[in-house]
Amino acid sequence: MRQFACDCGAAVYFENDFCINCGSALGYDPRRNDMVTLADWGNGVYHDLLGNGYRYCGNGEEFGVCNWLRPSDDASHFCVACQFNRTIPDQSRSENQQRWQVLERAKKRLFYTLGQLNLPLINGWQDPQRGLLLDFIEDARSSDEYPETFVSTGYLGGVVTINVLEADDAARVAAREELHERYRTVLGHLRHESGHYYWALLNPDADMLWEFRELFGDERDDYRGALDRHYHEGPPADWRERYISAYASAHPSEDWAECWGHYLHIYDALETAWAHKLLGVQPPVMTMAERLGAWSRISLMLNELNRSVGRGDAYPFVINELVAEKLEFIEAAIHRLRALN
Repeated sequence: MRQFACDCGAAVYFENDFCINCGSALGYDPRRNDMVTLADWGNGVYHDLLGNGYRYCGNGEEFGVCNWLRPSDDASHFCVACQFNRTIPDQSRSENQQRWQVLERAKKRLFYTLGQLNLPLINGWQDPQRGLLLDFIEDARSSDEYPETFVSTGYLGGVVTINVLEADDAARVAAREELHERYRTVLGHLRHESGHYYWALLNPDADMLWEFRELFGDERDDYRGALDRHYHEGPPADWRERYISAYASAHPSEDWAECWGHYLHIYDALETAWAHKLLGVQPPVMTMAERLGAWSRISLMLNELNRSVGRGDAYPFVINELVAEKLEFIEAAIHRLRALN
């Protein structure tokens, strides 16, 4: 994530909707990839210093969960990111506004990185065959309105589903401990599930499929049986030698999605490090090997900083030699996906 500033010169952040230094309204303009300082012209219309007219996304205007902007004359009520929503949490329940804000902030971080990588990003309303939609859904664990239901976070047929309880810190930590995970975040879920979407969009040829199966395994293996076995028996004893996480060992499709998610983690974190002058080179001009070398240094420092303030490791993973090869494969896949734009 790059650094942003208000027109007054104060540092501002990606999630801000006003400047604490001068009080000006702020919003993110995805077309300019920048935070914009706004002057209120009334009736929900704002202008920047250049005279460009804006409105906040309808989800910001009505619910306070989005700080992205749309042109004042845009026919859509929503910003380009919120046009990907299919289902949102029930806003008649007070606890769901905070949950939805957490979900939206993570989604916007995902979309920012996908944009930085110049990956195709099409919503499913525009293109039902190739597009992406998001469902933020409740079940019996969070609402009495949905008795005897259980919603799993996952991906199917162009739709990423996130259980809204993932936006509740206590529930998410409880799930992480129950599943013996070292890391579980909303952004991590979204990055992982986006990997399933992009694999479906990639439509690899025979050569790429052969290379995939050499690295990850055969994606045609029984998926449900593999996951059932993983949850009943756990990962193989030597999983650390071949996978980025225990869950990645469950099935080749999950190995791909886990590595895809980590590729996005690394890319975004290195961009942040460069923006704060901890790196001398931007991630786009690095080779994958150079990024992994830089990430080894940065993640070690990040973990030590976390420990210094009494927190656990921010990145509790080891990138072994085989995982590095898988990340190289993902780099090649991203180059191929860019051609679909």
